[in-house]
Amino acid sequence: MKLATLTGAHPGDTDRLLAAVVAQLARAGVNTVGAVRATDPAQPAGLCDSTLFLLPQGPTIRITQDLGAGSSACRMDAGALEDAVGLATARLEADGADLVILNKFGLSEAEGRGFRAFIAEAIARDIPVLLGLSETHRAAFETFADGMATRLHPDETTILDWCRKGLDRTQVSVDTH
Repeated sequence: MKLATLTGAHPGDTDRLLAAVVAQLARAGVNTVGAVRATDPAQPAGLCDSTLFLLPQGPTIRITQDLGAGSSACRMDAGALEDAVGLATARLEADGADLVILNKFGLSEAEGRGFRAFIAEAIARDIPVLLGLSETHRAAFETFADGMATRLHPDETTILDWCRKGLDRTQVSVDTH
């Protein structure tokens, strides 16, 4: 099974690393499918803001809803998340993929929803899967992966090297320097 996770040392590290990796892979012509967290440097995301950029070319889908100033926690917009999953799944089925990348294996996936079936489908198709993972959901992920995942050091070179090896294609050149 070609499944790997990365966990950034600081908030936002995983998102930045995945964005850099996606950009490198796109330049190398690698067909990625999945979702990464959309970022706009002009508007830093708040704790309740999560917008996904669907790979390879969009759209963006906001998967959280603002419940107002009196709210003490973020609230996932389950319908928007399922829309994102549906679009990513349709792309995987229609166009295939060289590599699947997801910003995280989160609470929805830990509970058996979200992108969990999408991840399983990619694995069944022998497509390498790269996931962001927080310590909060590591136990649920380890149960899901059943010891078959690689835990990557959170640096761009290591991640790109794993991607290159997982692609099993000598014609795809990914610059790891």
